[in-house]
Amino acid sequence: MLIRTGLRAAVPAVILGALLVGCSAATTTDGPGGDLPYVDPSAAEAAADKAPSLMPTPSPTPTLIIQEDPNAPELVRDAFAGLQATLDDTCTPGAGDCAYFLDRVDDELNGLDKAMKADKKGPGHFKEPIAWIGTLRTTLDGDVSTPNLEKHRTELIGTRDRINTWMQGHPEDYR
Repeated sequence: MLIRTGLRAAVPAVILGALLVGCSAATTTDGPGGDLPYVDPSAAEAAADKAPSLMPTPSPTPTLIIQEDPNAPELVRDAFAGLQATLDDTCTPGAGDCAYFLDRVDDELNGLDKAMKADKKGPGHFKEPIAWIGTLRTTLDGDVSTPNLEKHRTELIGTRDRINTWMQGHPEDYR
């Protein structure tokens, strides 16, 4: 019994040893082994240049055109995304973050106004939001200082929220 167990353990070890010796004998200086042909790297490159590519070469220009003219006003979709990014934010007048927040909402509304007026659907399509932004501009009277924006915080945030609600009813304008 003990001899059989010893043989069972020895046979795999002998086979493994023979395989390792066989693998180590295939070393050469000009390639992976004597059993494989040597291919000059320059010949391999030349053959690769002539062979058809299995994968198409990507176009150097993007296939998705976001905006054709970089000097044109922002697209309504992009301008609205900027305004939406302010939806979960608010501030307390006098707090350090309020100046940044209200200035950003004002900037986003002005950018959306420009985009809507330049849109191919025409400003008539965006009649209500453009009018609400116009009313806000009249209220601010050109004064975008922090004290004035804080004074008219309710109107600024109200215009933002009103436009968001209007745009949610017009998904074709931002998707």
